[in-house]
Amino acid sequence: MAFLTIDHDKCKRDGICVAECPFSLIHENRETGFPEVRPAAERLCIVCGHCLAVCPHQALTLKAVNGAASPLVDRQLAASPAVLAQFLKSRRSIRTYRKDRVDRATQEQLLDITRWAPSAKNGQPVHWLMVEDEAELRRLAGMVVDWFREENLYPGVVKAWGESKDLVLRDAPLLAIAHAPKTGLLKPTEDCTIALTYLELAAHANGLGACWAGFLMSAANAYQPLIEALALPQDHKVYGAMMLGHPKFRYRRIPPRLPVRVEWR
Repeated sequence: MAFLTIDHDKCKRDGICVAECPFSLIHENRETGFPEVRPAAERLCIVCGHCLAVCPHQALTLKAVNGAASPLVDRQLAASPAVLAQFLKSRRSIRTYRKDRVDRATQEQLLDITRWAPSAKNGQPVHWLMVEDEAELRRLAGMVVDWFREENLYPGVVKAWGESKDLVLRDAPLLAIAHAPKTGLLKPTEDCTIALTYLELAAHANGLGACWAGFLMSAANAYQPLIEALALPQDHKVYGAMMLGHPKFRYRRIPPRLPVRVEWR
């Protein structure tokens, strides 16, 4: 099977795939008007699937993409601007959780959504470490406190820990850590950040709360005992982390925000 095939019986020669390929790997044959693949396409293609997804006639077949696993977009499920605006505005950083654990099926559903987060050159570099064991969560939070104590950081967090108050992971029942290789990637920080944002929004849509675990993120690549405890692949580092769980309280209003600061040119 060729790397990319174009069914001439289905193709309407509308040039959409030519216009949408991010790296101009498809061009129009001047004699026939049909799109053709450039000689270097297989080597340079990032397998983003743009050509497959944008063709209204299903005329393209990409060897690296399973067409059966590429469902049609259901326009009936599109969120209206008003629905989307309220959804995004009502998201809160949750720091108070119920004791209920997030079941594994829900976790898998959330993580599955993150596979569609954009990444540089479609590298999809994000790996996940999901920590749900209560004792392990407590151990990791304690290591962050140990680092704060050694570095004389956040004395209030250290003091609270001594009073059995966890201000590091907030007694959240689930911690999601996004990690990726340290080298060989274009934008691992951005890739993991966007994936975590997808995770947070998917959690919100499922009635869960989330909050960025900034204290743990600070310690995760600096404090050797914590690095060893996370036991990531040797060439990986933490690029982001997020607490997740069922919110203890329901938020009922949308607080105001500063006006948009913008300059048009």
